[in-house]
Amino acid sequence: MCGIVGLYSRKNEPVSPVVLGRMTAALAHRGPDGEGIYTDGALGLGHRRLAIIDLSAAGHQPMMSADERFVLSYNGEIYNFRELRVELEAKGHLFRSKTDTEVLLCAYAEWGPDCLNRFNGMFAFAVWDRREKCLFLARDRYGIKPLYYADIGKAFLFASESKAFLKHPEFRAEVDREGLLEYFTFQNFFTDRTLLRGVRMLPAGSWMMVRDGLPGAPVSYWDYCFEEPEQPADEEEYMEELDRLLQQAVKRQLVSDVPVGAYLSGGMDSGTVTALASRDIQNLCTFTCGFDLHSASGIEMGFDERNEAELMSYRFGTEHYEMVLKAGDMERIMPELAWHIEEPRVGQSYPNYYIARLAGKFVKVALCGTGGDELFGGYPWRYYRAVVSDDFEHYIDQYYGYWQRLIPNQAIKQVFRPIWSDVEKVWTRDIFRDVFQHHHSLLTRPEDYINHSLYLETKTFLHGLLVIEDKLSMAHGLETRVPFLDNDLVDFAMKVPVKLKLAKLDEVTRINENEPGWKRAKYFQKTSDGKQLLRKVMARYLPDEVVAAEKKGFSAPDASWFKGESIEYVRRTLLDPRARVYEFIDPSAVKSLLKEHLEGRQNRRLLIWSLLNVEWWLKRFSVQ
Repeated sequence: MCGIVGLYSRKNEPVSPVVLGRMTAALAHRGPDGEGIYTDGALGLGHRRLAIIDLSAAGHQPMMSADERFVLSYNGEIYNFRELRVELEAKGHLFRSKTDTEVLLCAYAEWGPDCLNRFNGMFAFAVWDRREKCLFLARDRYGIKPLYYADIGKAFLFASESKAFLKHPEFRAEVDREGLLEYFTFQNFFTDRTLLRGVRMLPAGSWMMVRDGLPGAPVSYWDYCFEEPEQPADEEEYMEELDRLLQQAVKRQLVSDVPVGAYLSGGMDSGTVTALASRDIQNLCTFTCGFDLHSASGIEMGFDERNEAELMSYRFGTEHYEMVLKAGDMERIMPELAWHIEEPRVGQSYPNYYIARLAGKFVKVALCGTGGDELFGGYPWRYYRAVVSDDFEHYIDQYYGYWQRLIPNQAIKQVFRPIWSDVEKVWTRDIFRDVFQHHHSLLTRPEDYINHSLYLETKTFLHGLLVIEDKLSMAHGLETRVPFLDNDLVDFAMKVPVKLKLAKLDEVTRINENEPGWKRAKYFQKTSDGKQLLRKVMARYLPDEVVAAEKKGFSAPDASWFKGESIEYVRRTLLDPRARVYEFIDPSAVKSLLKEHLEGRQNRRLLIWSLLNVEWWLKRFSVQ
């Protein structure tokens, strides 16, 4: 796990080692164990190393192939590198190290872009071909590791984090106004945009070739495909195969030459990973973040899962560490948090920052349970909103309405009045619809619509979670691994029948959420039926109260805090007429939305969090 940087000048202008060094140094937090730069005329590669496998100098990067044709700068882990090494040795490749880095380099030399289909892991990397004078960039299937790029006219830049671009003298930090509208619609990015104008993210499961400093279009080599099997197996067969694949995935991702721990939130997904990892690691270190609930109310009273985490720690004999967050902890960390996550995505993330900081004091690798919900149907109350649809367009209308997480469609024009002329041609419904352009499926039954929703959420929501998790763990020199995103496990999960994921599909398809007297609590009660197959398998390992528990997100009680202990902070930051965010959005429209929250008429915690994030991002990145 590392940080990578690159610079490709136009017209054969030689790369400045000083500029390249500054860009690389901007990612020092990602790699405290070493630094390296390589230049070849107009091309420069930078690398910061977090040593995980083969801690010796043999793992230094950028790494050159034995024949000196290829040079690699790589961030990630290839978990099946030992099997690939045996195959490559049989083809005549000789190895000087025990690293997965050298295996990746030889794999590219042997198979070119086709090597990507052989990797089971997480990665973002750049390979410079010295003979052909071309640069190859690639990102893993799921987008676990980020990779940004920017074309600034005289040069092409890329990096693990876009803050590296700020160190190039010709880069100008300006707001991408269309990206800002996209973010404040979905609290995420459904396209490859970011909040920085001209900065894009290479899509997950894609590669790109750059020649003479000119980037080609990204090429997709893999995508999710959720579909019903034509001849489904018996439930017992699915259970046995899921059990086998979970054990295999966790064991694969334990490969390391440094200490490995695990997050333990108290829920089933992190509990699953911990239960299986503790079989191979004695006294496995586990880490939990809890919340002070003295001022919480309603549903937020259940946000602290320390009791469940402690129960599992006792059951699995882990060396357990935990911390408790209070309202003031968010205020203290916002400037630093905004700097590390860069463009914000998918909900409150400051608890993730604190738990990564805690884990980083004890281990260099932490396993997490991310992906279990998205693959096995953990959010049924979302899917059921669009499960009864007349056709694809009707489905889009229903699901798009739910995913407008921050600002409703009818308020967008008023909120973005200061920049409306720049964004009025952006149709966020079309952005939402375009997510499905490569997920071809005949929509004739409820299962098809559910699979469509699973596809959307893995492509967008899960991707956002992964980007944030990468940024906040690497802020502390910590590598986070995601066993649920093992290739074999994902391939299996996408073909599991929907009725083995959701228990009440037939019943819920007849529910009308808008019927007279409908209550929100009743809706959630009717739709708390996800991850059935995973629950049945993990009943073999986890306490009954964990397996049977309703889904809870890893979130602080901010709705209460934003009306209580943090209310002055919110007012001081967002009711300040000099706030930077009001250069782009209308203050009166935003204040009206804030008033609804402060008076208890609407829960606007996600909007408040996003406004705070963007405000600090504008300040920390000195964006114009």
